[in-house]
Amino acid sequence: QVQLVESGGGLVQPGGSLRLSCVASVSINLRGWYRQAPGKQREVVAVFTTDGSTNYVDSVKGRSTTSRANAKNTAYLQMNSLKPEDTAVYYCAGGGLRGGIYDYWGQGTQVTVSS
Repeated sequence: QVQLVESGGGLVQPGGSLRLSCVASVSINLRGWYRQAPGKQREVVAVFTTDGSTNYVDSVKGRSTTSRANAKNTAYLQMNSLKPEDTAVYYCAGGGLRGGIYDYWGQGTQVTVSS
């Protein structure tokens, strides 16, 4: 059974930084990072492309960086200059894309940006 486990979330002050991790239980194609704020739909944060680069949503562009350790089935999301509007549960996704939804999702890690 495939499991994705996110970690690294927490409470951080505006302007702070966090590094989120996503570890897959098996070798799968990790697809990217998403987030869901209270009362809002899940949205993309960063998506890994087939050429090895990453596409970021405009709201985090310039403040976020992804990386992957494929041998460890792990992906990271480094977020800097955090803002209160970054507060959300952050998820990683992996596997195939079926009907616009990835096969596998983690349970999420809470990021709260507040003073």
